[in-house]
Amino acid sequence: MAQTEKKGGLLRKSSASKKPLKEKVVLMYDEIFATEDPSKCNPRFWEELFLMKVNLEYLEGKLEALDGEELMKIKDNINCLFQHCIQALGEEHPIRVVNALQTLCALIRGVHQKNKSTSGFDIINMLVGFDKAELCMKNLMESLDSLLCAEGSESLKSLCLKLLLCLVTVTDNISQNTILEYVMINSIFEAILQILSSPLSRREHGYDAVVLLALLVNYRKYESVNPYIVKLSIVDDEATLNGMGFVIAQALSEYNRQYKDKEEEHQSGFFSALTNMVGSMFIADADEKISVQTNEAILLALYEAVHLNRNFITVLAQSHPEMGLMTTPTSPIPATPVTPLGTTPPSSDVISSAELPLDADVQTSNLLITFLKYSSIVMQDTKDEHRLHSGKLCLIILTCIAEDQYANAFLHDDNMNFRVNLHRMPMRHRKKAADKNLPCRPLVCAVLDLMVEFIVTHMMKEFPMDLYVRCIQIVHKLLCYQKKCRVRLHYTWRELWSALINLLKFLMSNETVLLAKHNIFTLALMVVNLFNMFITYGDTFLPTPSSYDELYYEIIRMHQNFDNLYSMVLRLSTNAGQWKEPASKVTHALVNIRSSSHQRPRRLSHPTSAEANFTAISKYQLVIAKTKVKVNCCLEKKRKLEAIINHFNPKIESYAAVNHISQLSEDQVYSQHDDLIWPISNKPPLCVTSFLPIQHLLSLWR
Repeated sequence: MAQTEKKGGLLRKSSASKKPLKEKVVLMYDEIFATEDPSKCNPRFWEELFLMKVNLEYLEGKLEALDGEELMKIKDNINCLFQHCIQALGEEHPIRVVNALQTLCALIRGVHQKNKSTSGFDIINMLVGFDKAELCMKNLMESLDSLLCAEGSESLKSLCLKLLLCLVTVTDNISQNTILEYVMINSIFEAILQILSSPLSRREHGYDAVVLLALLVNYRKYESVNPYIVKLSIVDDEATLNGMGFVIAQALSEYNRQYKDKEEEHQSGFFSALTNMVGSMFIADADEKISVQTNEAILLALYEAVHLNRNFITVLAQSHPEMGLMTTPTSPIPATPVTPLGTTPPSSDVISSAELPLDADVQTSNLLITFLKYSSIVMQDTKDEHRLHSGKLCLIILTCIAEDQYANAFLHDDNMNFRVNLHRMPMRHRKKAADKNLPCRPLVCAVLDLMVEFIVTHMMKEFPMDLYVRCIQIVHKLLCYQKKCRVRLHYTWRELWSALINLLKFLMSNETVLLAKHNIFTLALMVVNLFNMFITYGDTFLPTPSSYDELYYEIIRMHQNFDNLYSMVLRLSTNAGQWKEPASKVTHALVNIRSSSHQRPRRLSHPTSAEANFTAISKYQLVIAKTKVKVNCCLEKKRKLEAIINHFNPKIESYAAVNHISQLSEDQVYSQHDDLIWPISNKPPLCVTSFLPIQHLLSLWR
């Protein structure tokens, strides 16, 4: 009770014989909130005020209790308090400076909270007055810049950053915070970079500095020239960029560690054992218990760095020991008025590579790997709007990375192989993947794995269309780079093909529900174009001829899905409606002239075994010979999928009938492909043999 009274400014309750006893600083606050100038009766009022410990709760509560008219009556006293706070920042005595910084935080927050509905200009007038605003804000920013750059107390630097964050985040929409115009004019960009480039300052204040920079960059970025955007885009100092990368990596690693700890705690408890016993009936409840609050502030900083500064791309690939396996000393963080954006900064910064000797037993990581792990956690649950926006930001960052030529170079570099343990959503129909036996692969494989995982696990009625479009775009950009540079990536492409086909199947199955909210034909067209790209240019980036066989096998095996898609888009494209044009685009991408390709060869009645094999192979060759020209024509018209299905499917059925097999297995289809040879009449000059296996023919059909 005594502690509560003290916070309210009371040292003693009132009684019949005694008046309530208040703190001296509270009495001085009461004088400020009176209509008269408090320095008239006490010329040393302002000097004494900043020697008193600030009572933030009482000061903010006093401002909140006033209505608009009462606040306007004491406007001159508030202006005077604001100006004397700025003057106190230049004092040599650190107590005065600390109290002035805390008072400014309370004053800015209190005035903004009381005047949310008013314009930014009215708030500036209330705080400092129009006539003195430019000079006072210039002095304030110069004082803060000097304190941040000086080799003084780390607590003072922390309070300076907290004040700036308070100034930036007092409004819900940062672009409506008119007082930031003075922060644009009087830049503190160099002071922020100095903090990030110094290991000691970065460890103490790196998180606040990175978040502050990200917020300042977003102030009216599309409405006017933002000097912080221009300056960030041309930063080329290696120490500064590395410092920014270390801060971001540390914050993301801290999130990954917290999630992993909660996941292990959940799996080792009684609830996990009960869940396993009843067949994972409570998986949804389990997911809610291991959720960790996301950190959009640090994601925003990563996006701005990747998007604006091409030099930062090199920081993504710099290797260091995995942070989750290292222990670093925790430095005490000084008491602050508020934590910005509701996020908790990491306890300490990552130690530089010089301080962390490489060990064979320590897993090597980098910022991109840490970000991919973070994304795999965040994108698991998009039902919550907060996490949906966080997942969207992750995909936007990946899009920026996939568009960069240098980023693609190290993503596809065979000499840069890593084990990336992505988090997978728990699902009843699949087992949890083992973490220990992960292969070392180029980083692009992890990106593709993340995209496949998202495609497979988010087919639901609350369909995240925007996220799916961005996901398919990322895959398309990676394939374009592989085609352009002829990078033959050894990846399990079949998982991607299967995921894309299942996505098409989901869109068709939920046509009515999805069309009421989304244009599903845009997404369907993107998926079909991916298959067209594999068919047309796959010989430039698929690793082996057998990969082409697997592609054709998947298309033929799942041909019913493409037939159903064609029927759906044909139905909607022939009707007058809002979906006619987008459905027509999908129709053209699939193939709408199918009369000749639907002809089936007649099955033999009673052939002998030898005749059956020979006839089947002859018919197989004849079908291929007749269809080669047709398929080439379809390829030129970008109508490939239907041609492949309608020409190869009859041949497969014929072979099954001849050999009296009711259902062909995958191995039987591939074995026939391997046994089949094709005579080449016009041999190329350097051709050694006149016969080639069917796998090679498939790659020569372009």
